[in-house]
Amino acid sequence: MKSIVYLTIGTFFGMVMYKSEAASWFRIYEMFHFQSIHMYGLMGSALAVGIIAVQYIKRKNVKDSNGNPIVIADKEKGVSQYLIGGIIFGLGWALAGTCPGPMFVLAGAGYFPVLVVIIGALLGTWFYGLIKDKLPH
Repeated sequence: MKSIVYLTIGTFFGMVMYKSEAASWFRIYEMFHFQSIHMYGLMGSALAVGIIAVQYIKRKNVKDSNGNPIVIADKEKGVSQYLIGGIIFGLGWALAGTCPGPMFVLAGAGYFPVLVVIIGALLGTWFYGLIKDKLPH
């Protein structure tokens, strides 16, 4: 039953991303060329909702669907790891014209060349898994 709920929520989220043009290569291109505020507005509003939701979860001791308390661990303090990771992520995003969420939205919308990007993302994740113990974290 939970799988159907998750599938329904994911499908709805994908439709919202597609209709809001968050998966549009043109909108992503505009964003990286600072020609439009559309994507910045979408990401900013998602960030605001996320901050409010996390604060609510932390302060009200919200429980998950199994009745277990949701515990959100604090992040490590540091700047370089987030800058380097963000730059690598941003470069991949700019080169591919999409980030991980919209990749699957585009595939679901019938833009099958994005499967090359999905395969590349999966290979990159697999490669990171191989070398992560050797990297300075």
